[in-house]
Amino acid sequence: MGFTKRADKLLRAFADVRSGESTNALLLALNIFLILTAYYVLKPVREALILKEGSAELKSYLSAGQVILLMFIIPLYARLVARTSRRRLINTVTAIFSLCLVVFYALGNAGVRIDVAFFLWIGIFNMMIVAQFWGFANDIYSKNEGERLFPIVGFGASVGAVFGSRLAARLIAPIGILELLLVGCALLVLQAFITNLIDRNAARKPAAPKESTPVPSPAPATSGGSSRSGSFAMVFQNPYLLQMGLMLLLVNWVNTTGEYILGRSISRAAEASVAAGTAGGLSVEQIIGQSYAFYFTLTNILGLLLQLFLVSRLVKHLGVTVCVAILPCISLLSYNVLAFYPVIGVMLAAKVAENSTDYSLNNTVRNILFLPCTREEKYSAKQVIDSFFVRFGDVMAAVLIFLGTTFMQLEAPGFAMANVVLVIAWLGLAIGVGRRYRKLTAPLTPGNPQ
Repeated sequence: MGFTKRADKLLRAFADVRSGESTNALLLALNIFLILTAYYVLKPVREALILKEGSAELKSYLSAGQVILLMFIIPLYARLVARTSRRRLINTVTAIFSLCLVVFYALGNAGVRIDVAFFLWIGIFNMMIVAQFWGFANDIYSKNEGERLFPIVGFGASVGAVFGSRLAARLIAPIGILELLLVGCALLVLQAFITNLIDRNAARKPAAPKESTPVPSPAPATSGGSSRSGSFAMVFQNPYLLQMGLMLLLVNWVNTTGEYILGRSISRAAEASVAAGTAGGLSVEQIIGQSYAFYFTLTNILGLLLQLFLVSRLVKHLGVTVCVAILPCISLLSYNVLAFYPVIGVMLAAKVAENSTDYSLNNTVRNILFLPCTREEKYSAKQVIDSFFVRFGDVMAAVLIFLGTTFMQLEAPGFAMANVVLVIAWLGLAIGVGRRYRKLTAPLTPGNPQ
């Protein structure tokens, strides 16, 4: 009990934590810390394999394959949601992803080319495992609790991203690229144990007061979670969910196009360094891996600082409606600058600013947006939005890249200007989603500014 009180007091410096709330908030933060550590350990493996054996263009085109796979995987996931408890759901999905990493490691060491398959897999893994975690967090917390405590939980994600990036950077040289797959597998198994502990704690938690009960979504939830198309219908029949999906589609379209600009520049620089004999004995694969580890570290350190010192205060004082529009404003400025100064330093600064805000403030806010949804929407519909719509944004980016490189011969400034147009549309959707959230949650806290 003494520890809980001390933790409550410590966390109040960063968020509005009330008596007894610190234990579950810290466990959830530890859970997402392990998930993000695993992902950022695996991320340089993805970049090294796809950019060495493939190309930056192939990297963007493969997103279409992820979308096709998700059209089959998400309905299967929705059936699991409808038929199993949340603990069994999470354990089953985590076990499948962990086993896949062992298989990739074995195939890679056997000399089988795995770059395409692993790229497809990690794009699905990242979306589904993180969306599942936040569905779990939404299932545990009420609207008021989520708005107050999600910044603490999100801090775990920010720390995990920084730690994972640094861990990958330190391990690449001594153990090699493929061995990082086993490190990621071990981290996933560990976080599964934490999830089970949180679920047991939540089962003993007293029922939330009536005024904190989540409000159903504006359109009636479908019972189609058990049908092949139910999870998709749940989104397309609900204006609030559909707007969120379209907003995330544009977020990822813009982000993936920006990643293409940066990735092409990094791979060209690595090849030039090896050809000139200035690589210090490193291969193209290792230079790319280390460059991305450095880039991810910069991004995640800034994201961590934003999460720790600003996110809770911005949500509390500006509200969700304003906070959801902050990232598109930053992206609008970044790509306008990049259009006129297309040098690698500017590219790096623009992407660090964009992604650090995305991983901290925007990540917290977009998960808060699901608090007024039903349980099935928090799991099944969230997978459609956080996985399918996000990956469809990658497909749209691939189309843009194909047209830009094949027919229009666009360089960095041209792609940056295309992103400016997309960001304007994204900003309009963000404003609309924020207004809908305010209307949905207003009855939850009558007379309360929170």
